[in-house]
Amino acid sequence: MNLFNVVALLGGLAMFLYGMNIMGAGLEKLAGGKAEQALKRMTSTPARGALLGAAITAIIQSSSATTVILVGLVNGGIMRLSQTVGVIMGANVGTTITGQIIRLSDLSGDNLFLKLMKPSTLAPLALVLGVVFFMIFKSARKRNLGQIFLGFGILFTGMLSMEGAVRPLEDSAWFAALFTSLRNPVLGVLAGLLVTCVIQSSSASVGILQALTVTGAIAWGNAVPIILGQNIGTCITALLSSLSASRQAKRVAFTHIYFNVLGSVFFLILIYAFKAVFGIPFWDDAIDMGDIANFHTVFNVICTLLFLPANKLLLKLSCLTVPVRDEVPAHELSLTQLDPRLYASPAMALDQAKRAVEKMCVLAAEIFGSALDILLRNDPEARNLAERRENLSDALEVNITNYLVGITRLELDEREGGEAAMLLSFVSEFERICDRCVNVIERAGEVADKGIDFSGSAKRELRTLEAAVKEVIALAAQSFTQNDLALAAKVEPLEETIDVICEELRSRHISRLKDKQCSVEAGVVFLEVLNNYERISDHCSNVAARLIVGAMERSDQNPHALLRRLHSGADEGYRALAEEYAGKYRI
Repeated sequence: MNLFNVVALLGGLAMFLYGMNIMGAGLEKLAGGKAEQALKRMTSTPARGALLGAAITAIIQSSSATTVILVGLVNGGIMRLSQTVGVIMGANVGTTITGQIIRLSDLSGDNLFLKLMKPSTLAPLALVLGVVFFMIFKSARKRNLGQIFLGFGILFTGMLSMEGAVRPLEDSAWFAALFTSLRNPVLGVLAGLLVTCVIQSSSASVGILQALTVTGAIAWGNAVPIILGQNIGTCITALLSSLSASRQAKRVAFTHIYFNVLGSVFFLILIYAFKAVFGIPFWDDAIDMGDIANFHTVFNVICTLLFLPANKLLLKLSCLTVPVRDEVPAHELSLTQLDPRLYASPAMALDQAKRAVEKMCVLAAEIFGSALDILLRNDPEARNLAERRENLSDALEVNITNYLVGITRLELDEREGGEAAMLLSFVSEFERICDRCVNVIERAGEVADKGIDFSGSAKRELRTLEAAVKEVIALAAQSFTQNDLALAAKVEPLEETIDVICEELRSRHISRLKDKQCSVEAGVVFLEVLNNYERISDHCSNVAARLIVGAMERSDQNPHALLRRLHSGADEGYRALAEEYAGKYRI
């Protein structure tokens, strides 16, 4: 084996890894994020979690990616540690699908179907289909199919390149000696572990081992310990991912480690004990790709069946390894939900970002709910709470914006790109609502210091306006959190009613000033409250309009065009709602 063979081997490995990556990404996008969403919904029992983990890992082609996502979900408080155990076990089974695909290289025979299924035929066909789908069609679904075909073709091309590169080792004495030394099970496990730690993919390291079978130098006695070591080495990705995570998230990584280590040690002892007592006739025979794929699958299925009833043992071990410390305050927890680990799954990352924006939405409603009371009563404790909420809102705005910008740099489909852009706009709208509320609250000190008193009629008018704005915030918030377009449609007629109320209140205020029924200082604060509440309702209107337009298929629509159409009076439902709100909030 010369330098050119080494270069070909490294190039083949690069294509193999890249093909796995883009095929998994294409499969994930084709699933529309539903696979990842299911992780947090369908884990009521370890058995269901195992089935789900196997299915999802088969789709995204990486048990490491599945466990990293689990670390992120537990770190964000979305899943409990107990929900992850079954998923981790199932992920080990799902990752064996790659080896089963690679074993197609072992197909032989003159049958036309068998010839078509061989990677030497399948790889170029998949590449041609991939280019056709990806470059000709504009549909996101067809382009995702194209990406899957391209990944499949590149994966097999890399596999064929690796096979060709290592074929000269068939007659290599030093290579045969190397694998003879790996008959020692400890050395074999360490070799598999180290290779997998370096490339951070058990599927890829198993693929390399399968490619080496063409040399004929790898016997069952060599391969079995290496495969067991590969199973342990795949834990490194989740472990590294958990270093900066919460203690609960670290326990996810250690649960994965204990499951793989205990399973490998159990199998190693069982196999070598059986060999010592009864013997294994084929132990020194050469192993092929299909044998490696089958052993990898059987080993992981048996380990899963064995440890499912003992899932609490794994949890206990992980909890002992990472003991409990003082809990993090709730407001800090809300800021740790935006976990970059979930960038591995854009759909899940967007889901986390939406949850954080929902938190901002709740904070905005809470701050508004106390603003007028603080202004009129100057309650220091309530004011302090409102300020803390506003500080949290500011922190969330920065975190969410940075997180969403990170998401936009990922490979997103059209729907995901649109959702990221919409969430960015909602972050801005809810933060401005909080700022407008704070503008009102900050006037409380001035009102108290100057002894400003509002007339009874002014207070009643502000309370009526407050009730209307509170309802418009609630409608906007619920329409966003529940994605309810029917509620969103109620926002604009109420916003227009609020505009009319504010204009009427300004006229009454001027009349009171003329009649000297209120002071100039009180009048300035009164007008500022009107301006801020009117702007709050405008931001709610923007949220609702974007939701409605986002659900439309017409590309020529935008929020401003929608609002102009509604204000024209052509929509009967809009007119009816506007009349209803005008009667409800009559002043």
